[in-house]
Amino acid sequence: MYMSITPQKIGANYASSVADFVGYLEKENEGKPREDMEFFFNQYDDAVSNKTVIHDIDSNTSKLKKSEPKFYALTVSPSQHELKHLKNHSQDLKAYTRALMEDYAKAFNREIDGRPIHVDDIVYYAKVEHERIYKGMDKAIQENAPFQKKIVRLRHDILKIEQGKLQGDRKAILRQIKQLNADAPHQLNGQMIVQGMPKQGAQSHIHIIMSRKDKSNRYSLSPGSKYKASEVEMNGKIVKRGFNRDVFFSNSEKTFDKKFQYNRNYVESYKARKLFIKNPQKYLASIMGLPTTQKAIAFKMLSKAGVNTTLLNLPTNKVQLMLKAIKYLKRSIGKAIESGSIGI
Repeated sequence: MYMSITPQKIGANYASSVADFVGYLEKENEGKPREDMEFFFNQYDDAVSNKTVIHDIDSNTSKLKKSEPKFYALTVSPSQHELKHLKNHSQDLKAYTRALMEDYAKAFNREIDGRPIHVDDIVYYAKVEHERIYKGMDKAIQENAPFQKKIVRLRHDILKIEQGKLQGDRKAILRQIKQLNADAPHQLNGQMIVQGMPKQGAQSHIHIIMSRKDKSNRYSLSPGSKYKASEVEMNGKIVKRGFNRDVFFSNSEKTFDKKFQYNRNYVESYKARKLFIKNPQKYLASIMGLPTTQKAIAFKMLSKAGVNTTLLNLPTNKVQLMLKAIKYLKRSIGKAIESGSIGI
């Protein structure tokens, strides 16, 4: 499971309206019959109009400054392993979203009228998407990049030849382009993978738009708070503040596992991801210390994500080789995490 929470920005400024983001999330519905469309939903409604989403988020911004985000976006990307475990991606991910938002509410160290934050205090709308495209951070794009750059230069040469600005054999250049396309290491249906190309396989994921203010429009609920849990005196009263991301991410994983009876491997756990970021050496040692069956599954998951798992078996007495392996693995595992290839 790969999750991210971000305040929505337009360049260096926070978006004043959610309209553009809502429009972006409608891209998959273009050209589809109504029965095949995915609609916005929240805790209780399954089909919310774009107009309602925009109105409810944009109008729930009392006393927020221009320098403050009006809403946050939570992206939830289940791994291929997790998606394979679901029976109906659309319905199961909707049900999971509603359970997830209960975890989200509980992660706030805030009170409203003397009680803890409840999911009903959260103004949110979500949408399930089933398609993804290749982006610049993906391993396939990065490794195909040298071939793509050469092709772009050759196409510019063809254009110059056609304009009479360069002499050359157009057919010979086209043959070079064809060969470069064929030699690129990552292919899809006989074509070199490039940015913007749709990914194959199960790609279902969730986008959630969350208002910065609670439903009453009185309290600020920021998941971007730098405080996990603290108290501060305001107007003579002690006020709780903070949002615990560690608790939220950890509980969201537990909720998925319990809801769908999913047996999570160590390498796809939030615990493992935290350890990898803080201490790569300890992370690698913990993988090697897994029971045989669990270690085999972990190796398989890492290998599918593009990690050279043979480096994990280097003998620890070869210090220099091990340090090089750790450096390489840190880079390759980091890329896999960023691209959402593995759910850690």
